[in-house]
Amino acid sequence: MNKQDIQKALEELKKQPKRKFIQSYDLIINLKNLVVKSNPVDFFVTLNHPKGRPVKIAAFVGSELAEQAEKVCDFVITENDFPKYQKDKKAAKKLAESYDYFIAQATLMPKVAAAVGRVFGPKGKMPNPKLGCVVPPNANLEPLMKKLKQTVRMRATKATNLQCMVGKEDQPENEIIDNILTVYTTSVKQLPNEDQNIKNTSIKLTMGKPVDI
Repeated sequence: MNKQDIQKALEELKKQPKRKFIQSYDLIINLKNLVVKSNPVDFFVTLNHPKGRPVKIAAFVGSELAEQAEKVCDFVITENDFPKYQKDKKAAKKLAESYDYFIAQATLMPKVAAAVGRVFGPKGKMPNPKLGCVVPPNANLEPLMKKLKQTVRMRATKATNLQCMVGKEDQPENEIIDNILTVYTTSVKQLPNEDQNIKNTSIKLTMGKPVDI
């Protein structure tokens, strides 16, 4: 895949019927020679430009990070709130579904796991250390928030395709192209046999038909 191929695909998308709202661009990577049920694919990609959708972030914190978290996160769950989610599975489920990413104070991780692990674990919503979401009590949360707001998750656990939003119609074309290239090159590196596991790649608008890249 190269910049010219993406530009051609974007030109084709522009010929499709216009809508009364600003559509999003979705990148679809179809996989092959891979049994995702036994070898699920699950990784994160941090983009260089906005992906076009607000990202909601919640934090499990103690007194050390509570004040800072209140300023930069969308929702804060303090240690005193943990029993509520441990006792009420529905509340924990609603919490998991309401936010894209969760961060946690490292010293509280055992309590976080006890409170929401049963619900968050199967949904893939537990604070992820690889993504930097488990932080020390003296962490600076703002840089992490900025990173998470431009991070997409690529998952193939049932269907053999990876899909994510890479921008919106009103963004500069160079940003869309760069985001697509970033996602594609990262995905190739994450697959067991790299590009041999990629069947084809396409880009689509929210209400449009996919166009092959």
